[in-house]
Amino acid sequence: MHHQVKHYLIAGLVQGVSYRISSQKKALELGLTGWVRNLGDSRVELVASGTPEQLTALETWLWQGPSRAKVTHVDATVVSLELPGGFAVAETADHSMPLLAP
Repeated sequence: MHHQVKHYLIAGLVQGVSYRISSQKKALELGLTGWVRNLGDSRVELVASGTPEQLTALETWLWQGPSRAKVTHVDATVVSLELPGGFAVAETADHSMPLLAP
């Protein structure tokens, strides 16, 4: 199966609403690997690896998020990167610069 890696930046009311843990749960449910973390500018950064179909399903969910989230923007970029197994909730960044700047 062809896998790809996508980098997502999610904006809106996405911090303090269980967005990271819900994203992790959804990603694991879809069989994805990667990580998610808060950024210092109130966005969430997420990197996931899987089939195009799995990533499309995740991206659809990212626009919705958990019930208390209010997503206003999802930026998705295909990146060339190898990810370890599992899906982690990473430590919150103390800045607004994404780890994988587009």
